[in-house]
Amino acid sequence: MNPLIFAIGGKTPKIHKSAFIAPGAVICGDVEVHENASIWYGCVLRGDSNKIVIGKGSNIQDGTIIHVDEPSMGGVPTIIGDNVLVGHKCMLHGATVEDGGFVGMCATMLDGSLVKTGAMLAAGAFLAPKKIVPAGEMWAGMPARKFRDLKEGEDKAALMGAAHYVEEAKAHRKALADQ
Repeated sequence: MNPLIFAIGGKTPKIHKSAFIAPGAVICGDVEVHENASIWYGCVLRGDSNKIVIGKGSNIQDGTIIHVDEPSMGGVPTIIGDNVLVGHKCMLHGATVEDGGFVGMCATMLDGSLVKTGAMLAAGAFLAPKKIVPAGEMWAGMPARKFRDLKEGEDKAALMGAAHYVEEAKAHRKALADQ
């Protein structure tokens, strides 16, 4: 099973040759996937209404869904910066995660929400529209609120995770090629 990548509305995904797109992923429309980024099994990146950008070295883990609304409906792009870790089964809709941001498993981010560089959105958290997780903080809960300040070094967790997933992607690419 190959990934399903297709144009819609006159917009074709742009995927860097070094990016890993796992079998079973669906990517359509106005989507950019940059160098060494990885889109894992069962992900859907639906750029049929607005732009989605996945930065260098970032990973979108298994089962995550990313979508956007049309600008005419007040929709904003989904922008994932460089070296971002987005955990398994997340939902990102018109959201932004800055370089080195961390989004835990099963978290939801809605329109205009933002995770800053060096910030963490905890697993299972629900970040309401236009809410901002500041650098150096972890937000958790439904709705997400400040849970605590990050401990020394925790603000670098996404960078370490992103580097790990670049290597994982290489191993999966090789294993799939060997089949």
